[in-house]
Amino acid sequence: MPKILLLIILVIVALFGASVIKDKADEKKKFLQNEALIKQTNDCLNQGNWECAEKNVLALLKETPNDTNLQLHLAGILLEKGSYSDCIEHIDSLKFQSPTAEKIKEKATQLAKEEGELQIEDSRHFRLEFDGTPSKTDIYEALTVLEVAYDSLGRLFNFYPEKRIHLVLYQSKEFQGSSSRPEWVGAIFDGKLRISLSAMKHREIYRPMIIHELTHAFIHSITLGQIPLWLNEGIAQEVDGSELSERPAGAPPTLEALTHSFVKVRERETALKLYWYSLAMVKEMLSAPIHFSDLVKILQITGEKGINEALSPYGLSEEKLLEKVSH
Repeated sequence: MPKILLLIILVIVALFGASVIKDKADEKKKFLQNEALIKQTNDCLNQGNWECAEKNVLALLKETPNDTNLQLHLAGILLEKGSYSDCIEHIDSLKFQSPTAEKIKEKATQLAKEEGELQIEDSRHFRLEFDGTPSKTDIYEALTVLEVAYDSLGRLFNFYPEKRIHLVLYQSKEFQGSSSRPEWVGAIFDGKLRISLSAMKHREIYRPMIIHELTHAFIHSITLGQIPLWLNEGIAQEVDGSELSERPAGAPPTLEALTHSFVKVRERETALKLYWYSLAMVKEMLSAPIHFSDLVKILQITGEKGINEALSPYGLSEEKLLEKVSH
């Protein structure tokens, strides 16, 4: 083979090899950047920093525009951020069907409607939304109770939510939240505290009710709602001053029943049993070695890794707690 031809071949091979190495280096750099962006996005989501999460998910979607998981994440972020019109428009643009997307759209549509129709009063940490014509006394009473409760819960948890909390004080059932809510439900937290105006007539009822639902709002801010219902409801009852009555008759509920929304339970007696066991499990958990001051750390770990991961350093699990309170 002529020397000049051999030299040309060697040069081409060298250039090709250098190109391959550069491509692999660029690919690795891009992969590491992508991984860092995903981690940052998860951190933003865990902190409830929706602006940061939206920015990062949009950047990730530029790289993989057909990623359905990212598209659903963006819909949820827009909902949490309060960009309801953008959320609905984004979901309508999706090229796939998803029950999750439909639920998010339904929620965004409801909240957009409330935003347009409900009247508003603001305080330092709350936005009170109401329909009809409640008295100024009821409005200011609700805001005063909320602010006092907010300060108490902030000191108790050593934690203060970053976002203003919304309370809907409603007369019309149109604004009570879930349309399939059982009759036994007096108030609810579904991202907003929702309390019937009629409850304001009875201070002994609505004040613990506000504290209970506001505790849910604090827990949601700490965990973004990623905890089992028994823990959420048990803590809220512990904070509102509920006491344990005699253990309900019959077999204890399953962990499955204690994990999912109690609001879907139609029978009052069944619901009361779930609430009793939730409070009993939290009271058992808060006996030594766990103290109330440990709760925020436990909630944060639960939100990220699960309840048993959070309880394992204390030699506990939700199965053990349920077993202890069932005898």
